[in-house]
Amino acid sequence: MLNKFVMAMVCLRVLSGTIEIIAAFIMFRLNQVDKALLVNSALALVGPIILITTTAIGLVGMADKLSFSKLAWIFLGVSCLFIGILKK
Repeated sequence: MLNKFVMAMVCLRVLSGTIEIIAAFIMFRLNQVDKALLVNSALALVGPIILITTTAIGLVGMADKLSFSKLAWIFLGVSCLFIGILKK
C-alpha cells in the first residue's frame, strides 16, 4: 500500500506536469509571442507553489522522523533556493 504523503506528492507533480503540457498546447494554438509569454508567465507562479506544497507534504510526512535541527537545515536550504531564484 502506498504512503498517503507520497501519493499526495505524486498527484501534485502529475498535476504540475499536466498544467505544463496544457500550457504548451495553448502557446502552440495561440501562435503569438506576446500571448505565449503571458501563458509562460502564469507558469512561473505554478512552479513555486507546487514546489512549496510538495515539500511541505513531504516534511509533514517525515516530521516524526526528523529532529528540530534537521528541520531547521531543511528550512534554511529551501530559503536559500527561493532567495537565489527570486533575488534580482
